[in-house]
Amino acid sequence: MQYLSYHFIVTPPQPGSEILMAMIAESGFESFDVTEKGFIAYIKESESAGVNLSELKFDDFKYEFKIEKIALVNWNAEWEKNFEPVVVDDLLMIRAPFHTKNPAIKEEIVIMPKMSFGTGHHQTTQLMCAAMFKTDLKDKHVLDMGCGTGVLAILAKKLGAKTILAIDIDEWSVENSIENCASNNCTEIIVKKGDIDQVKTEKEFDIILANINKNILKMHLPTYSAKLNAGGKLFLSGFFKTDADELSAVAAKNNLKSISLSSKNEWAMMMLEKV
Repeated sequence: MQYLSYHFIVTPPQPGSEILMAMIAESGFESFDVTEKGFIAYIKESESAGVNLSELKFDDFKYEFKIEKIALVNWNAEWEKNFEPVVVDDLLMIRAPFHTKNPAIKEEIVIMPKMSFGTGHHQTTQLMCAAMFKTDLKDKHVLDMGCGTGVLAILAKKLGAKTILAIDIDEWSVENSIENCASNNCTEIIVKKGDIDQVKTEKEFDIILANINKNILKMHLPTYSAKLNAGGKLFLSGFFKTDADELSAVAAKNNLKSISLSSKNEWAMMMLEKV
């Protein structure tokens, strides 16, 4: 399988790189590596025909890029060179197998992320993890929509969830989540490949976790509401603080009230409740 790498130089790099990554994430890119001057985005060559960056213009930053064809590589070795442990509020460490364990941290998740999203480095994942520690997940029925590496599903299990369904549209993510669930002794987590249609035949959930992006969240909100028990909690992230009011308005039309909003840099996480 042949991949292309898009090398972006963004001026200024922050928050321009984060905004640009969010904008192009729906175009088929499977992974991003942050660099000093911007980032590198990876995509299957067969998927690249649908990428059109010519119309993306921004007032606050500029960008340029070059495309390189890359040979098959050992992604584990690449991640080993670049992947650093993530610590969330001294409660959780997300690390790779080659990192040293820190016994002072309450919980840890060991992942080998390969090409999947959700390593814990992004602010949205950290916001979701921090909020989960403040929520009673014991014996809850949980959905992790857009599971990436499976970090949120695994954390839900470690925090006492009874049943967990993790879904992602990307085959890499599904395979990686299954592997990471196994390495964290969380084989009870069910991981499926698919989109929101996968949940329509499922029973209602007590907790739904969705760290995706604003447009997909808006489209999914009616289904999230329909599949959430009364009083159930919906965690949304993957959007900017400036998008919070828009999402809240759509949520309110679907019997979901916003009960908290947290943010880190430009990114936000919203918790909602089914009424």
